[in-house]
Amino acid sequence: MYMGREILLMSPLILYTGVRIGMFIRGTGKRILWALAFLLICAGYPAAEALENRVGSGLAMGLSVAGYIALPFLLYLVMTVVATDILFGLARLTGILKKDTVKKPGYRRIRLALALLLPAAVVAFGAWNFNRMGVREYTVEVPRKSSKVGELRIVFASDFHLQARTPEWIMEKFADKVNALEADLVLIGGDIVEGGNTPDEKMAHEAAQFQRIKSTYGVFGVLGNHDSFGGDRASFFDKAGIRMLRDEYVRIDAAVYLAGRLDGRGRRGGPPRKSIDELLAPVPEDLPIILVDHRPTDLENLGRSRADIQISGHTHNAQIFPLNFVARKEYELAWGYKKKGNAHLIVSTGVQGWGPPVRTAGASEIVLVRILFK
Repeated sequence: MYMGREILLMSPLILYTGVRIGMFIRGTGKRILWALAFLLICAGYPAAEALENRVGSGLAMGLSVAGYIALPFLLYLVMTVVATDILFGLARLTGILKKDTVKKPGYRRIRLALALLLPAAVVAFGAWNFNRMGVREYTVEVPRKSSKVGELRIVFASDFHLQARTPEWIMEKFADKVNALEADLVLIGGDIVEGGNTPDEKMAHEAAQFQRIKSTYGVFGVLGNHDSFGGDRASFFDKAGIRMLRDEYVRIDAAVYLAGRLDGRGRRGGPPRKSIDELLAPVPEDLPIILVDHRPTDLENLGRSRADIQISGHTHNAQIFPLNFVARKEYELAWGYKKKGNAHLIVSTGVQGWGPPVRTAGASEIVLVRILFK
C-alpha cells in the first residue's frame, strides 16, 4: 500500500489522537460509538486503496472516495489534537487557563468541537480547492537562434489522473479554459489516465474533450508513472489526438524543437530511458529546445544540457499541507519556476491529483508559458 510506511510511523500519534478525543466524550455508549467511528476513519484509506481499481458500482465508488478523504481528515485530526494539547498545556502552565475551567463540561465540549470541526473545515476547503483549476502564467526569454517567431504561447497541463470517479465536467472545463488561452502549442505532461477500471464510454468522453483543444501546432504529450497502470493506453492517446513523445524529438515548424522523455519508472520490462544528453544529441542547433519530462529530476544534467526550457509535473506540490514542505526536501523544485544553468525549469501542481480529491497545498492549475525569443 502506497504511504503504508508513513502511516505506520504515525500510528502512535494516531492512537493518541483517538484516545485523547475519547477523553472529551462523556458516557460509555458515546465513547464506544466514537471508537467505532475512529476505527472506520483509520480503515478508510486502506479500504480505498483496495477498491481503487475494482470499483464497478456507485456504492463502491462512493466508499472509495470516502476512504480517500478519510486520509487527510485523519492527518488534520492528529495535527489539531496535538497542537491544541500543546497550546492548552502552555496556557495551564502560564496560569492563563485555570484548573477549575478544565473540569467544566463546557471546556470538554469546546475541545471536542475544535478537534472534529477544524479538520472537517480544512478538508472541505481542500475538496473545493481540488477542482478549482486556475491558470498560472510564466514569461521566459530564450535565445532566438534561427527561429522564425518572436513569441510562442505554450499551454502545459499534467497529472489529470483520469478515472471512473473523475467528474465529466472536469475535462469539459479544462478544454474550455485551454481554448480560451489561444495557445500556439499544447503540452500534456503525463499521469493522464489512472487505473484500468474506467468504463469505455467515460474514456471516450475524456478523449473527446482532448480532441476539442485548438492550437496552432497541435497537442503533444509524454507518459507519466501512472499512465502504465491498467495496461497500454496508446489507443486512448490516439483517440484523444495527443502525439506522445517517447524519448524522441520533433521540429515544430520553424519555431522550436520539442523533446519528450520517457518516465523513469512505471514501465515494467521497458528499456531504460535515454539521458538528457542522449535524447538531445541528434537535435540540430538552429532552433531553441523545449524539453518535457514528467518528473522534475536530473536537474544537474539539465543545467548542463542544450535544453532551453524544461516543463514538468508529477509532484502535485505534495497536494496536502504540510507535506509540501517534505516535497521541498525531496525535489530541488517541487513547484514553480527556477533557472538551472542556462535552462528555465517550470513545475506544475497539476490539473487534478492522486488519491484523495482534496488539495490543501497550492491549487490545481493549467500553466501558460509565454516564450520570448531574443
